Amino acid sequence: MGKHADSSRTLNVDSTAMTLPMSDPTAWATAMNNLGMAPLGIAGQPILPDFDPALGMMTGIPPITPMMPGLGIVPPPIPPDMPVVKEIIHCKSCTLFPPNPNLPPPATRERPPGCKTVFVGGLPENGTEQIIVEVFEQCGEIIAIRKSKKNFCHIRFAEEYMVDKALYLSGYRIRLGSSTDKKDTGRLHVDFAQARDDLYEWECKQRMLAREERHRRRMEEERLRPPSPPPVVHYSDHECSIVAEKLKDDSKFSEAVQTLLTWIERGEVNRRSANNFYSMIQSANSHVRRLVNEKAAHEKDMEEAKEKFKQALSGILIQFEQIVAVYHSASKQKAWDHFTKAQRKNISVWCKQAEEIRNIHNDELMGIRREEEMEMSDDEIEETTETKETEESALVSQAEALKEENDSLRWQLDAYRNEVELLKQEQGKAHREDDPNKEQQLKLLQQALQGMQQHLLKVQEEYKRKEAELEKVKDDKLQVEKMLENLKEKESCASRLCASNQDSDYPLEKTLNSSPIKSEREALLVGIISTFLHVHPFGASIEYICSYLHRLDNKICTSDVECLMSRLQHTFKQEMTGVGASLEKRWKFCGFEGLKLT
Repeated sequence: MGKHADSSRTLNVDSTAMTLPMSDPTAWATAMNNLGMAPLGIAGQPILPDFDPALGMMTGIPPITPMMPGLGIVPPPIPPDMPVVKEIIHCKSCTLFPPNPNLPPPATRERPPGCKTVFVGGLPENGTEQIIVEVFEQCGEIIAIRKSKKNFCHIRFAEEYMVDKALYLSGYRIRLGSSTDKKDTGRLHVDFAQARDDLYEWECKQRMLAREERHRRRMEEERLRPPSPPPVVHYSDHECSIVAEKLKDDSKFSEAVQTLLTWIERGEVNRRSANNFYSMIQSANSHVRRLVNEKAAHEKDMEEAKEKFKQALSGILIQFEQIVAVYHSASKQKAWDHFTKAQRKNISVWCKQAEEIRNIHNDELMGIRREEEMEMSDDEIEETTETKETEESALVSQAEALKEENDSLRWQLDAYRNEVELLKQEQGKAHREDDPNKEQQLKLLQQALQGMQQHLLKVQEEYKRKEAELEKVKDDKLQVEKMLENLKEKESCASRLCASNQDSDYPLEKTLNSSPIKSEREALLVGIISTFLHVHPFGASIEYICSYLHRLDNKICTSDVECLMSRLQHTFKQEMTGVGASLEKRWKFCGFEGLKLT
């Protein structure tokens, strides 16, 4: 498992744990370098004084740095074509011999999350826990060892990256001392092991990271959340007077109208505060004219800006035309022959660019003029469509409009009467109450009352005028209706005269067209149906008759058959038979009785 050796960190190992006898210092240094550790001698001095843990001694292995991705968690995979050199490792009580480099690497299971425990198999029968510690303590701090009697054990390390160092020893042959006994030898197999403690610690770590991430997101959301709007104060007479003053100020109108809207939605309007709210609503209504004037001013500014833009664009186009004219005059033979080849090329390019820009601006100006013409044509079309309306529809629409206006004026009159009564009541209350502003309020009420009375007189005069117009429209409508009736009578007389002339000219055609049987096919159908119903004296339903006819011709339609039979009233008749749910329509043959009647 030399794939994980180059990505592990450099271990800080005590000198007492590494004071091991070595018969081959170079091989031991190579093995320690593969594990990422600085090799030490018996006294703790480094064997290689110039050893740099950031440099690998094996060819093709990159230097180990703390910034490598996956250090301490899962090492990045090593390319399969990278050579890995394993040497003999001499320990105090045993010797480790590397596997055959031509053999494939030992197989391992999938790495469990947060794995810190390894399975070690193939231990010698005479191997002790001390030998296991002696071999694997080089990889890192050992937390616990669970040894079995069947030549395997489980080793739990302090960190995850130590497991990768232990996997490097998988495939090594171990020999205790210099003995060649079978019980003193074995082949190590190191693999990942699944332990509940490792999984529990990993889950705790993941939950802690998730909590930190949630806390970070919450803090970020709180930082980016917009501030809450200021709360709207509750209604009171003092606050009402402040809002009423703000409603009159154009700069504070938006804030005041929002407060008014909130009060109305909260249900602050009652019988006591209705007049105050009405005055505030009236103040808000007074801003409508201001807003309309502002809109008209902005539209005027926009039209002026459009006109300025059009004029500026026309001036630019004139200058472009002059520049293009300069290029064209320079392209004539009189001046063209005196320019060099490079100068001619530049002039041609400049002329082409200027023409393209001029055409673009010209199209834009023509588009603006086309839009203005379309707007004017739309207005003319609307005027012509209005003049094309008939006199009768105009009178009817005018009558309906007058009715609606009459009703609205009547409702306004009632509303003004109610307001006058309320003002009179308030005026009487104002006389009784000891209010310091009584005189001022009385003057305001009198002025409002006078204005309403004048408006009421105007409304009454307008109402009378509209009623007179409505009566006139009704008279015009009656005259138009009489004229229409006369025209209809004349038209009916003319149609009767035409019909009598046609009857006298074409009597034969009329008799032919009045015949109930129109073709030979219908005559054949009448004969077949008569024969069928003659053998069914109690009658048969239309479905039964059509099922019989479908045997002869599949193209026969039920509706056509029923229409044909209904036309021949003296040959076939329809009767209702049965009671309740069994009620059914049946057709019977009545040709013998019909022969006597015709």
